[in-house]
Amino acid sequence: MKGDIGVIGLAVMGQNLILNMNDCGFKVVAYNRTTAKVDEFLNGAAKGTNIIGAYSLQDLVDKLEKPRKIMMMVRAGSVVDDFIEQLLPLLDEGDIIIDGGNANYSDSTRRTRYLTEKGILFVGAGVSGGEEGARRGPSIMPGGDVRAWEAVRPIFQAIAAKTPQGEPCCDWVGKDGAGHFVKMVHNGIEYGDMQLICEAYQFMKDGLGLSYDEMHRVFAEWNKTELDSYLIEITAAILAYKDEGGEPLVEKILDTAGQKGTGKWTGINALDLGIPLTLISEAVFARCVSSFKEQRVRMGGLFARQALPVGGDKKQWVGDLRQALLASKIISYAQGFMLIREAGESYGWDLDYGNTALLWREGCIIRSAFLGNIRDAYENNPDLVFLGEDGYFKNILENCLPAWRRVVAKAVECGIPMPCTASAITFLDGYTAQCLPANLLQAQRDYFGAHTYERSDKPRGEFFHTNWTGRGGDTASTAYDI
Repeated sequence: MKGDIGVIGLAVMGQNLILNMNDCGFKVVAYNRTTAKVDEFLNGAAKGTNIIGAYSLQDLVDKLEKPRKIMMMVRAGSVVDDFIEQLLPLLDEGDIIIDGGNANYSDSTRRTRYLTEKGILFVGAGVSGGEEGARRGPSIMPGGDVRAWEAVRPIFQAIAAKTPQGEPCCDWVGKDGAGHFVKMVHNGIEYGDMQLICEAYQFMKDGLGLSYDEMHRVFAEWNKTELDSYLIEITAAILAYKDEGGEPLVEKILDTAGQKGTGKWTGINALDLGIPLTLISEAVFARCVSSFKEQRVRMGGLFARQALPVGGDKKQWVGDLRQALLASKIISYAQGFMLIREAGESYGWDLDYGNTALLWREGCIIRSAFLGNIRDAYENNPDLVFLGEDGYFKNILENCLPAWRRVVAKAVECGIPMPCTASAITFLDGYTAQCLPANLLQAQRDYFGAHTYERSDKPRGEFFHTNWTGRGGDTASTAYDI
């Protein structure tokens, strides 16, 4: 009996996805470029299962039912293209190649179109949830050639995480690179969530002077509120974890954060599409600042600054901090969905925004309780542009605003850096301002570059130029939009 699907790559994610597929009743053929890892896997984690080993790409192809489905769980970039080129001579028309890595969505668009010309169907599937998700049920975001969906749907939806109602956190996202674009934004939101939590932690630690046990209890309590989420849950666990000497382990971890690039990609694409993804961009920059450890230590000595204690009722401040975190988190998701909407419209992807929220409801790193409310918001109004327009989220933002302002103002006063929390409220203030000082900015642009401006007392679309000094001419610069 031949295999239902083949998987290339036996690192942690590949192995756990294969075991997940096996548990769900699918016969999987496993291959790794270093074939010794195949035997190691079959004699180790896969021992006693129905998983089949393959020792060459030809062997892999020969052991699969048609249409062949081959999923690559390998490093993004040229490695994927190399495998595609090696597989092409071995495959027949209608066979399916799936990239389950963290690919750039533009690569998935290119590969979809390239393989279509060769008669091969391509799927670029974002997979989130880490090692545990891959093994027990990840969030899967497939895009590419929709003709492949019916063939891969039974496998993907079987292995995916399920909501409490039993809905799989996997559905078709859209054509070309849509799946990997949505996964990229997911990772950007993840950057924002993590930084927001870290800012709340620093406010409690340096501003309120709470102990690690106290902070553990705060996050554990927060996880019983609207903040109920995987990242809040693991933060509570991390803060409670003691090393072999009985000291909080997190206190001994060097404060320099790494990153693999998907947050940066999200920010770059937001700039390209003209979307103010301010919070996620600040989260990326916060990691960059953290990496300058030696410079920060030197500058800290030069400026001799120290965070001042936050005075007042600690319990009240913790309550305010919870509201600031909740409101900022909503802004992070709102900006992320603004970016997804703009990409969908720009690239003709015909995305279902409520369905996207459902894909993240379980299994992935940013899974949280209010993703169900996001899906409801888009089901109620598929044309929703800003999440804060929805009644549920508008009510939360308005109720949280006073506490949110108090926290940000106090953080600035006391010297506690909260770039994402501050960015979130600044975005809301700007986005809801009926008048911004961009009129002066346009006057400046017209003054030095004859870039023209529109007038508030004239119809939109009419452009004017003023000879501000009396020495310039009447010729205006070409107008354009980003």
